[in-house]
Amino acid sequence: MRRLLEISLGEDGHTVSIAPDAETGLKCLRRDPVDLIVTDLKLPGMNGLEFLHEAKRLNASVPVIVMTAYGSVETAVEAMKAGASDFVLKPFSMAEMKLVVSKELDVQRMREENRSLKEALGKRYHFQNIIARSARMQEVLGIVERVATTNSTVLLGGESGVGKDLIARAIHQNSRRASGPFIKINSTAIPDNLFESELFGYEKGAFTGATTSKPGKFELADKGSLFLDEIGDVPAPIQVKLLRVLQEREFERLGGTKTLKVDVRLVAATNKDLRAALEQGTFREDLYYRLNVVPIDIPPLREHKEDIPDLVSHFLLRFARDNGKEIEKITPAAVRVLMDYHWPGNVRQLENTIERAVALSTGSILDTDDIHLDSGSTRPQTAATAPVLPEGMTLEQWEDEIIREALRRANGNKSQAARMLGLSRNALRYRLSKIGVPDD
Repeated sequence: MRRLLEISLGEDGHTVSIAPDAETGLKCLRRDPVDLIVTDLKLPGMNGLEFLHEAKRLNASVPVIVMTAYGSVETAVEAMKAGASDFVLKPFSMAEMKLVVSKELDVQRMREENRSLKEALGKRYHFQNIIARSARMQEVLGIVERVATTNSTVLLGGESGVGKDLIARAIHQNSRRASGPFIKINSTAIPDNLFESELFGYEKGAFTGATTSKPGKFELADKGSLFLDEIGDVPAPIQVKLLRVLQEREFERLGGTKTLKVDVRLVAATNKDLRAALEQGTFREDLYYRLNVVPIDIPPLREHKEDIPDLVSHFLLRFARDNGKEIEKITPAAVRVLMDYHWPGNVRQLENTIERAVALSTGSILDTDDIHLDSGSTRPQTAATAPVLPEGMTLEQWEDEIIREALRRANGNKSQAARMLGLSRNALRYRLSKIGVPDD
């Protein structure tokens, strides 16, 4: 039977090694790699089931076909439980054996291809709605994957428009809290006097107009995640309360006395340098270190431009579908224009640019004429073109003068002046107090 199988399977192009007993077969396995084992259950010395256990110990992934002459269902089931891939009852036709061998080798080949594909992908991480093939972004997503399954607080840094919202959602969706709520709150969108009630809620009668009680964002995010965007703009009095929630997982509603416990994972984000805010005294040091457990800095688009073609294709298909337009592709020349741009607004600006191109396009292919970029400089200022200090003026004096000029142009409106300067309201108040301008 061994000789017949060797000849017949060899005719199909297989290299066949034969062994008269289990011990010899195990020596073959130790000596040479094999793709498939065919063994009888009744063997001299070590029986087929014992051989099967030893073979699987040497190579757990190798498929094993067992032959038995007894037609015992119990024996076949025992072999399958021990790791056999299939069994053949004797007597059998050679065509039947060839069919079983071919099937098992095909299945094994597919397993190997899947394993090789996973190895080839290496550290490529894929998250819903995130397009990232570059090494820089794969490094970011690698950290996201590792931290997502924990309960650690995450601090996302990066310029405006780099995708902090998407990363925060990816952390939540890949965490054990994925079935819980994901609550987002933007610090810049909330007036200072409403911040506490938004975060912690309020009781009926807590202030004029509070006709009913209302839960805050922390309560709504219980058993889930709270994404606190623009954390650098949180008012100083609220920073103290926020620190307590992070440390103790408890708080009181505005106007209430009952202490509420919550189980919330906080993901915070900022496009400002919080270390600079520490030096300016606008951000609490203890809160900073409580937030900065796992910092993740998301690079600007200009530092991972190799992602632009994929991002463009994604946005193009999405906006073409949403606008009912049959636009299928973009020319290489148009992609090159996009690759050469500096993207001060990052991925958000790229998204808006493609949406505008699709909306105004009259053809089926986007070309350079469809790409409309901001007319300002597409590159950061170099040392040769950057402005220098006026003669006889220190950097601090020049900054003070810039702040005063912004106030003049804003007709004294401090919120507008802060936006012109790219500062938070709290940062501007701090700088105004340094130069003696009252905060009225």
